[in-house]
Amino acid sequence: MTWDALVEAVTARHPDIAPGKMFGMPCLKRANGKVVAGHWKDGGITVKLVDLAVRETALALPGVDLFDPGMGRQMKEWVLVPAALAGEWERLVDQALAS
Repeated sequence: MTWDALVEAVTARHPDIAPGKMFGMPCLKRANGKVVAGHWKDGGITVKLVDLAVRETALALPGVDLFDPGMGRQMKEWVLVPAALAGEWERLVDQALAS
């Protein structure tokens, strides 16, 4: 799945979600402006997984790690999902939207 395909699929099912930008990064935002997911510069995506069990399950996938935007400090509720796991992107974004 590509980022564009993910945006199309998610926004088609969730009218309250829209594409946007945060610090220049393409992202998906809720109607209240809160970011749910972003397309990271390495080709992967970042996803905000508030639910601890969901986040731990995501982190158990090969190559998934807590997201570090480059400041040397990981963001505790955000995971970075590599492009190699693009097949998981839509499921993980749906889980983020459910919480």
